[in-house]
Amino acid sequence: MSENQNLLAEQRRALILDEVRRRGGVRVNELTRKLGVSDMTVRRDLDSLARQGMLEKVHGGAVPVVEASTHEPGFEAKSGLELTAKEDIARTAARLVSPGAAIALSGGTTTYALAQHLLEVPDLTVVTNSVRVADVFHAAQRTSGQRQGAATVVLTGGVRTPSDSLVGPVADQAIAALHFDLLFLGVHGISVEAGLSTPNLAEAETNRRLVHSARRVVVVADHTKWGTVGLSSFATLEQVDTLVTDAGLPAEARTEISEHLPRLIVAGESESEVEAVEDI
Repeated sequence: MSENQNLLAEQRRALILDEVRRRGGVRVNELTRKLGVSDMTVRRDLDSLARQGMLEKVHGGAVPVVEASTHEPGFEAKSGLELTAKEDIARTAARLVSPGAAIALSGGTTTYALAQHLLEVPDLTVVTNSVRVADVFHAAQRTSGQRQGAATVVLTGGVRTPSDSLVGPVADQAIAALHFDLLFLGVHGISVEAGLSTPNLAEAETNRRLVHSARRVVVVADHTKWGTVGLSSFATLEQVDTLVTDAGLPAEARTEISEHLPRLIVAGESESEVEAVEDI
């Protein structure tokens, strides 16, 4: 299968997932008409999405996976999902950062990918409540030594979550005293109604503090996060300055998001428009 066919399949499956989430279920014959593809192609797409745990196959179609809003997957479980999308998002988001900036990175597998693209940006001050993100910078320093221009990393204290984020009163107090030029925020879910959400109540409060301390907020989230709602909302879409996502986000979702956010960047499609935030 060619690269173009792979991309087409990803876009098609994103559309299927959006239909399932929006309508609460779809039938195979409806999808064949809407997408203009064969019955066999639709069934293969449903099989692929079901294997990823994105939907549940039923006789003649598919329905959303019933998942408790309090379920919080661990870092390892999430790290193997949407690898290409996360890498594209991370590479694009890194271009928003200027040398010498004070930035914050929340927990999450996409911010973890972003951290690896920020290693060569000089003179950064990085505040994070993610053990994994801090490890990226510390590992680079151990390998290459304390080189000139290496990032200064501040790791908040707190209680460790299944996603390896530090949350709770200690983290909240540390963040409240700081001010960032730019916050890169990973999310469990994003929707118009619920805004940004997470299954973890303590993490929601820590994320609220991060948003409050940031001059600009950039959400880094792949297309599968759209339409997902966790137990606790911690920010509205209007509090977000930029969303960096991937090409799998359906056209309807892009239109809806653009009505609420000042800036939507689709990795791989909007690359020529990406500039450091300070230069906008």
